[in-house]
Amino acid sequence: MDTLGNIVFYLTLLAALGSGLIAGVFFAFSSFVMRALGRLSPPEGIAAMQSINIAVINPVFLGVFLGTALFSVVLAIYATTQWQRYGAAYLLVGCLLYFVGTFLVTIIFNVPLNNALAAVDPTNPDSLAIWNNYLSRWTLWNHIRTVAALASTASLIFAFVRRAA
Repeated sequence: MDTLGNIVFYLTLLAALGSGLIAGVFFAFSSFVMRALGRLSPPEGIAAMQSINIAVINPVFLGVFLGTALFSVVLAIYATTQWQRYGAAYLLVGCLLYFVGTFLVTIIFNVPLNNALAAVDPTNPDSLAIWNNYLSRWTLWNHIRTVAALASTASLIFAFVRRAA
């Protein structure tokens, strides 16, 4: 394998691992975290989610989340220039699924919901309606992110196995 081939090989591996890690985080939220928060009283649920939204801004999570997005962009460009290679379609699809279905959905839908929740006073009686709306909308978009990240992981594994990388 030449130098570019080695770089693409390892970027694909890292993108698949990153997408899988993010899929797992989002799956946890979709399958039980949001349900558990919804079982708390609204002030407790709001305060807990506000705390989670602060704690998630850390180098480990952001490194994986943003790094995988960056690798996806680089690999998508590579895939379009190497379209004749076997597996390039898997590589491109995996990258697009992560970048659009995971990264952009987070930025466009989940982050604004998080920012709006951050401004809520959990003890305010009006917070119940905001919390109920947040739970349903945020969780819906999280389901989409989960499926996209998981599908991305599968597609990147196929690309890896098919040696598009």
